[in-house]
Amino acid sequence: MIDIRKKLQEDLNTIERELRVDLPKEILKAREHGDLSENAEYKAAKERQSYLEGRKAQLQQRLASLSLVNLDKIPTDRAAYGSRVVLYDYETDREVEYRLVTPEESDLSRGMISITSPIGRSLVGKGVGDAIEIVTPSGTKDYEMRGLKTIHEAGE
Repeated sequence: MIDIRKKLQEDLNTIERELRVDLPKEILKAREHGDLSENAEYKAAKERQSYLEGRKAQLQQRLASLSLVNLDKIPTDRAAYGSRVVLYDYETDREVEYRLVTPEESDLSRGMISITSPIGRSLVGKGVGDAIEIVTPSGTKDYEMRGLKTIHEAGE
């Protein structure tokens, strides 16, 4: 989770630099071209400024949310943030492993599933032996949780 906070803070710092240093220079330069009503550079800089202000607010909100996460409240016997789960897929007769992560960390190709995704929401709170029905845009699939290693056991 420290890596997520660090990355978000770096993104926030980059945005703040652009808002405080780079964009004011662009806006000033665009103003020097005269009539602002038909100035494409000015409009583009103002649109970028608006976008960055929105993104900055999102990052600040996400950082605040992450600071509220209390690892002591994450269960030791149920799937939650940081857990590695092994699921048995009845349809394919195979096991699949996922790790439950934040939306910023999610990467399906690496088996990292966001706890806010349909799969993640279906897994949170489940334990070994539980039947799990996951509803995705491609349909419903049935699984059984065969393995669970929580964030506490992983030592993360």
